[in-house]
Amino acid sequence: MNALRNKVQLIGHVGQEPEIKVLDGGKKVAKITIATNEVYYNENKEKVTDTQWHNVTAWGKTADIIENFVSKGKEIAIEGKLTHRSYDDKDGIKRFYTEIVANELLLLGK
Repeated sequence: MNALRNKVQLIGHVGQEPEIKVLDGGKKVAKITIATNEVYYNENKEKVTDTQWHNVTAWGKTADIIENFVSKGKEIAIEGKLTHRSYDDKDGIKRFYTEIVANELLLLGK
């Protein structure tokens, strides 16, 4: 049951071209954003689409797949874990960053 404590699954569209970096030692990392949409009807029976943007980071073979097969607009499914970190920006202000570290990726759609 421990494996289910921090598990995220999303299906959405990639919002921008992937950012790929190779770190010292040859380890590859890919960063993308994914948009997910929730559609509902408000009290006036008008259709409303609520878009949420998610930051996604992938390492190793998953980063290789993103580099070779994923581009802006591509529909994908990802599975991973939710992580939070903080850092001090150039002005000394503490900033917080939430991302999904993906360990599985499926290419969907066109």
